[in-house]
Amino acid sequence: MARNPLRERHLVRRLFQLYGGLALYGASSALLVRSGLGLEPWNVLHQGLSERTGLSMGVVLTIVGAVVLLLWIPLRQRPGLGTVSNVLVIGAAMDATLALVPDAHGMAVRVVLMTAGIVLNGAATGLYIAARFGPGPRDGLMTGLNRRTGVSVRLVRTLIEITVVVTGFLLGGTVGVGTLLYAVAIGPLAQVFLRVFEVPGRADGTTVVAGGQPRQAILRS
Repeated sequence: MARNPLRERHLVRRLFQLYGGLALYGASSALLVRSGLGLEPWNVLHQGLSERTGLSMGVVLTIVGAVVLLLWIPLRQRPGLGTVSNVLVIGAAMDATLALVPDAHGMAVRVVLMTAGIVLNGAATGLYIAARFGPGPRDGLMTGLNRRTGVSVRLVRTLIEITVVVTGFLLGGTVGVGTLLYAVAIGPLAQVFLRVFEVPGRADGTTVVAGGQPRQAILRS
């Protein structure tokens, strides 16, 4: 088969966006942890489980992601490269960043870390989703439940995230102003960065691996 340089360039870009986005997602989540001002919904749960089990947040995130992925089986969801990579990369990137970045002291520093974490998380979301390698485990759970139950993605996502926040908080996870700001800001930020990092057209000739509705189900990890 003849080489297609354009297709290869698009594939390289998509792979870079996939893994760069996942690594940045883990790093940005770690900044929110270090800010101490509140975490994104799923990481409230991950932190709570980490407190209870003694495992690192990254390891807990990976285990939870794998468990959620198993729930795809009855929902007949198809995982893609991005789905499996999500489980493996984000937790490792989070733990690496937590090892490098110390706890913040002083409100000004904490606010900077919180703001940077939210904005970079939005950029990571745009990078990862625009790569079109399939949804993350939690996104696939939401869209799968949407298809199987007929309940809107918005309502399914809201119910799931309320559940994980409350459960995580009861286990000792951090809920605060950062949690609220994240909930308000991540959607608009992700939409902006989806447009910024969108891979033009389908000129690469590749097929998207796994289904999903990326603009409806913003990445939540």
